[in-house]
Amino acid sequence: MDRLSNTVRPYAWGSTTAIPALLGIAPTGEPQAEMWMGAHPGAPSRIARPNSADATTPAERPLTDVIAADPEGELGAATVARFGPRLPFLLKLLAAASPLSLQVHPDLDQARKGYADEEAQGVPIDAPHRTYKDANHKPELICALTAFDGLCGFRRPTEAADAMEVLGVDSLKPYVDLLRAHPEEAALREVLTAILGADPAEMADTVAEAAAACERLGGAHAPYARIAHNYPGDPGVLAAMLLNYVQLQPGEALFLGAGVPHAYLDGLGVEIMANSDNVLRCGLTPKHIDVPELLRIVRFEATEPGVLRPEASPSGEERYETPVDEFALSRYTLASGAAPAELTAPTPQILLCTAGTVRVGEIDLTPGQSVYVPAAEAVEATGPGTLFRATVAG
Repeated sequence: MDRLSNTVRPYAWGSTTAIPALLGIAPTGEPQAEMWMGAHPGAPSRIARPNSADATTPAERPLTDVIAADPEGELGAATVARFGPRLPFLLKLLAAASPLSLQVHPDLDQARKGYADEEAQGVPIDAPHRTYKDANHKPELICALTAFDGLCGFRRPTEAADAMEVLGVDSLKPYVDLLRAHPEEAALREVLTAILGADPAEMADTVAEAAAACERLGGAHAPYARIAHNYPGDPGVLAAMLLNYVQLQPGEALFLGAGVPHAYLDGLGVEIMANSDNVLRCGLTPKHIDVPELLRIVRFEATEPGVLRPEASPSGEERYETPVDEFALSRYTLASGAAPAELTAPTPQILLCTAGTVRVGEIDLTPGQSVYVPAAEAVEATGPGTLFRATVAG
């Protein structure tokens, strides 16, 4: 078992205070958007472990290197057989102070085909217009640590039509009419296509009028006014009005599967995802939007945002159930003086403390601190505190 040293990513949408407050440190004044825990090559966690050349002196090493040196020893033979010699998930603390880009993720078949196609075309992996960075899908789960706002999945087209119509913006009337047409899937496709394909100058005027109306109306329209404040003139403001607005309370979670448009707006949460960088954006961003590929990937169906609550077990583990193999997330609320929670598993684990003080083996964790546990290593935890457990789905 190894204490993790993790990188904080300073994306512009990040909160300047939420992660420092959790860690109990002074803010720097710069945004601190995501703390990454895992073995993503872009910002791998580091551990202090002796290497084979000098077994007595611990040296801080990237977790990627540790796993590459002994994949089966670190991950277990079953994990390597299923996912190859890499940790298949990435755990994060995510702290949003302003909206992230509106985006969707491909399924596994789409990712493999898209990646192969761009490789065959010779598109550089770091090209701004590159869509597929790898051949993996990117399902993800966000669990709220504070009140957390987001957008998730298409709402009923008639609901979106009502929300647009009440704004009284003449240039929105064609979208309103389309949204009242049938079938619903075709209506959603036509409107999103029209929004993303509109003349930029005309769209900027429409968004400005819509934003002013949202500001004036407030209430259910207030989130869209806030989005427009951060992304003036962006067509994603109107695309956002097609989606369900969701407010999570601490402990509640959202699962984002392939093809589901979504965006996080505000709050602090624990996020886990398959270890991939494949994102197709559809607004609220200055980055490249691949409209033809996006329209092929998006699932144009109205859905209720499925808010997840953990399912308790006799062992005290509260698990967030998801339909993916790469990861499983659960939570332990450990009381003072209670029997230790037995956490030994045949798969690799990352354990993250979010409240109190949790003792994991011989390591004490305070909020925001984490450890990596290789497959099959014996481990138990005591409180008082809250511990999130990230591992591979069994």
